[in-house]
Amino acid sequence: MVDFAGWEMPVYYVGINEEHRAVRARAGVFDVSHMGQIEVSGAGAEAFLRTTLASDVERLVEGQAQYSFLLNAKGGIIDDLIVYRLPAGRWLLLVNAGNIPADFAHLVGLDHPNVDIVDQSADTAMIALQGPNSLDLLAGLWPKKVPGPDTLKPFHAVERSVAGVPALVARTGYTGEPGVEILCAADRACDLWDGIMSGREHGIVPCGLGARDTLRLEMGYPLHGHDIDPKSTPIEANLGRFVHLGREFIGSTVLDRQAAKGTKRRLVGFKVVDRAIPREGYAILSGGEHVGTVTSGTLSPSLNIGIGLGYVTTAAAAVGTPIQIDIRGRLRDAEVVSLPFYKKES
Repeated sequence: MVDFAGWEMPVYYVGINEEHRAVRARAGVFDVSHMGQIEVSGAGAEAFLRTTLASDVERLVEGQAQYSFLLNAKGGIIDDLIVYRLPAGRWLLLVNAGNIPADFAHLVGLDHPNVDIVDQSADTAMIALQGPNSLDLLAGLWPKKVPGPDTLKPFHAVERSVAGVPALVARTGYTGEPGVEILCAADRACDLWDGIMSGREHGIVPCGLGARDTLRLEMGYPLHGHDIDPKSTPIEANLGRFVHLGREFIGSTVLDRQAAKGTKRRLVGFKVVDRAIPREGYAILSGGEHVGTVTSGTLSPSLNIGIGLGYVTTAAAAVGTPIQIDIRGRLRDAEVVSLPFYKKES
């Protein structure tokens, strides 16, 4: 158990590699109740979010979600989040645990006429069910006379009872596998967890922070506070595809300029050619020159090679570029690669 953003969290239950492989092959369940939930509502909510987030929420229909960013005036990423358009004019922002106070203060501090902003984090639990067997498992806990969970499209959400617990079920996740994230009242979290864990025939195992990190890194998903932060922009982080330019929002002037003229650095994925494990903070070299720094790194349980993310100069950012990682004073050969690292066999 470790402290994580003020929460006592399990690094693992039986082992990081075992939990990681269970999610890739069968199903795993994560207690991610540390994540934050901020509800935005009122007649001015949509207009407020259009100028506040880097994605255009006007594109969402009821029950749909987007991956987005809360930016500062310099285009820096205050937080990355998922925004859901819910019934009755409500919007839900799913934010990172360590950023809840800062996100809430930022939103409340903006001009927001006819908008109500409420932090629901303390009253909300969230359980992530992820893996190839997850939707089959969920079907056994689903109401009988409504469309099954397999009809729920990715990045869509619906209000349903799961194992008898009223919940918001979203086809989202942080693993790259099929699955859902289920939000319910905090006092029903144990009922929901126990209901999901009753599906032992689907090979489900409980999973901790360690597997959550290796799974997301194999997919090249960034982690706020490590791969992205208020000093990095979505363009620098190779996340520009999630930004809807051509309109005004906080930070848009900087992003428009970067999209047109380029940036001095880029976040890239790399694999280590030698058998070695890169870690955050290790130097990245190219042609004998220091060109960047590792922001995340691990030994991939699926691929059995060292993989990582890091910012490098634009000249060293092209896929196929040979680089070296300084691992405890020894230079290890590596190569810039396309993301994700892990791809499902067809």
